[in-house]
Amino acid sequence: MTKAQERAAARRRYERQQAALAQRRLDAARNKKVVVVVVAVLAVVALFVGLSGVIGKKPANKATPAAGTSPTTTVAGCAQPPSPLGTNAEGLKLPNKATAAGKTFTAVIGTNCGNLTVQLDGTKAPQAVASFLYLADQNYWVRSPCHRLTTEGIFVLQCGDPTGTGTGDPGYGFGVENAPKDSRYPRGTLAMARTADKVTGNGGQFFILYKDSTIQGGYTIFGKVTGGMDIVDKIAKAGVAGGGTDGTPAAPISMLTVSVTEKKG
Repeated sequence: MTKAQERAAARRRYERQQAALAQRRLDAARNKKVVVVVVAVLAVVALFVGLSGVIGKKPANKATPAAGTSPTTTVAGCAQPPSPLGTNAEGLKLPNKATAAGKTFTAVIGTNCGNLTVQLDGTKAPQAVASFLYLADQNYWVRSPCHRLTTEGIFVLQCGDPTGTGTGDPGYGFGVENAPKDSRYPRGTLAMARTADKVTGNGGQFFILYKDSTIQGGYTIFGKVTGGMDIVDKIAKAGVAGGGTDGTPAAPISMLTVSVTEKKG
């Protein structure tokens, strides 16, 4: 091979090496662009999924009970209650009080501590009882914590808010019925909790008296507990979470099921 041929061969090798190097650089640049595009797409997808999760959920109710902290323990005979499901108040409408007027009903409230049996008086409080029947039929109280216990001045266990915060309602309201003129509420009384508005302040929350109490302001008595007061007594004895006198029960109790039957005769 002549020197000219050797130089030509060397040039061709050099050119092939440079072409290969250029191709590698081109491939590397293209791969880098692909990675950037993929990362950008994944970021967009993640953002979309995140926004969908937020948009698809109702805003969390950040309100908390006025006093106390989270429940701390269970008492004998009570299982740990399930987490609240929240409120399903959309589309609920105040029922006609005629559905309960002049009638008496027995309701069994199943809780994580056993059953509470209550008698509902549709003669004295037809609207409150009609609402109770309706919300029970709508499964409004499934996995609904009893969020408030008071141990000084008045002695009540308050239930009926599916959010467990004390601020939930079924989306409608009604006025006070059958409030005692002497403001006295005997042990075992079942009464409606309400806002300051006596005309529309009643909703889905109610309270049970575990000791005789005098409560000013007028609250609807719509029934009484006829079985299971020992359960309420156990919860009351455990006190308020955090050691206060008005707040979340230290021993958690939740409504799991509610069944109602009309008493005949």
